[in-house]
Amino acid sequence: MSQPMSGTTVPVSMLERITTILDVFDRPGAALTLEEISRRTGLPRSTAHRILGQLAPLGWVRQTMDGYLAGDRIVDRGGDGRVHDLVRSVAAETLRRLHLHTGMVVHLAALDGGDEVFLDKIGDAGARVLPTFVGARLSAHQTPAGRAMLAALDDPQVDALVTDRVEDSTSSWGWSMSRLHADLTRIRSTNGPVIDRSEDRPVWFSSVSTAFRTVGGSMASISLCPTSEQAPPLERVAPLVLRTARMVSQALAQPGRVFSH
Repeated sequence: MSQPMSGTTVPVSMLERITTILDVFDRPGAALTLEEISRRTGLPRSTAHRILGQLAPLGWVRQTMDGYLAGDRIVDRGGDGRVHDLVRSVAAETLRRLHLHTGMVVHLAALDGGDEVFLDKIGDAGARVLPTFVGARLSAHQTPAGRAMLAALDDPQVDALVTDRVEDSTSSWGWSMSRLHADLTRIRSTNGPVIDRSEDRPVWFSSVSTAFRTVGGSMASISLCPTSEQAPPLERVAPLVLRTARMVSQALAQPGRVFSH
C-alpha cells in the first residue's frame, strides 16, 4: 500500500474521501494513475479504486488507458471552460501568495449561468474541513461569493438566472427573491467585500469575498475562509482580498492576452 504524502491526514468520512479524491484533479486534461491518486490522497489503493468506480458513472471522473481524468462535471471544456482555465492560470500565483500571507483557504470561482463554479481551492491540510472542490457547483444565491457576483449584475439579469432556484424549496436555502434583492442592494451600497460570519456554525462557514470582471465581462470571485479560531479577523484581511482581485483583473486585461487552445 502506498504511503500518504508528507503532512497528509488520511480522511475518515466518505464525504472527506470523495472531496479529497476530487481535489487531486487540479489540472484539466492531466491523467492520474490509481497509484498517484492513492499517494496524493493517503487513501488505500482499494478504497480509492472503489470510490473512483462510483464517481465515473456520475461524470465526476473518466477512466482512460493512461489513468483517470477529470470528468465533464468537474471541468467544462466548452467556451466558458477556456475562460475559466485562463482565469485560473493567471490568478494561480497571486492566490498562492494570498494563502501564504493569511493562512486561510482561498477559493477562486466564476459565475456560470446561475451557478457559482469553483475554479481553484488553495490551502493546507486544514482545507479538508471545507466540503468544496475544483469543479463543484452551487447556486450563486446560496453563497456570499455567489451573491457578490450577482450584485454586479442588474436586477433583470439576476431574476433570469436564479428565480427558478430561489422559488424551488429544495434549493432556496431559505432565500426569497425579495430577500435576495435586498441583500444584493446592500452589497452594492457597501462597494466592498462581502463578509459572512459563522455565528453558531463552524468557523469555516465564515468568509470574506469579492467579485471582479474577467474576459468578456464575465464575473469571477475570490474568497477567504478561515479554518481555525486563530485566523486573523475578516475585516483585517478584506483589503488583501480586494487587492488580489484587482491584481488578477488587471493581469487579465493586459494587451495581447489570448486563449490557449
